[in-house]
Amino acid sequence: MNRSIQVEGAFGVLKNDYEFQRFLLRGKTKVKLEILLLCMGYNINKLHAKIQKERTGSYLFPVKGTA
Repeated sequence: MNRSIQVEGAFGVLKNDYEFQRFLLRGKTKVKLEILLLCMGYNINKLHAKIQKERTGSYLFPVKGTA
């Protein structure tokens, strides 16, 4: 019912900031590898930004203790 728009933002960053328009390779395996590398680069950049802003120990919501 309620869809998250977070994924669309990630694709927007890949297309605009990384200037990704089309896959360079052909075939399912090669395309999977290429999108995997793009996603890893995206996540590493996000982690780097968090480390630079010293936000690695903070959480969006309070963490519940184990039961």
